[in-house]
Amino acid sequence: MTTELARLSMSLPADLFRQLDVMVEERGLPSRSQLIAELIRHALAKHEARTRPDEMLAGTLTIVYRGDRGRVRQQLAERQHEFLKEVISSQHVFLEDDQSLEVLLVQGPAVRLDEMCDALRGIRGVSQLELVTTTALLPPLHEQDGLDETAGVVAAHGAPDAEAVLP
Repeated sequence: MTTELARLSMSLPADLFRQLDVMVEERGLPSRSQLIAELIRHALAKHEARTRPDEMLAGTLTIVYRGDRGRVRQQLAERQHEFLKEVISSQHVFLEDDQSLEVLLVQGPAVRLDEMCDALRGIRGVSQLELVTTTALLPPLHEQDGLDETAGVVAAHGAPDAEAVLP
């Protein structure tokens, strides 16, 4: 798929221009244009979340926490359960110095994702929390195509026995 390109000309302070070139080189990017396009995409996703709270967004929510892992993990799980429709999956790892890292794959209206961040941020022991979003969405996880709910479950998980496929 070929994307039509448009040219942009801009002026920057010399020091900022040098920093941009250093960043392009350190990240091994082929051009300034690629870096600037990435930065613009991030800014547009943040803008979308602020100005259109009902807009659907997908992204990751990264949480670093420490302390009584059992208590904090339990509270995180309880809060995530309140946002069951928005949390697609989660990954947890233990870090050094009694810290843990949890990454959630999320999708939902911007306002709900912000509410989830606020709820999780309020848990004592959470030291870092960052939501990174995009306006590109996950494809539907399940499509019914005229199937009732039972048939959809059978199709998704296979028929464990002959009774499961009865209409």
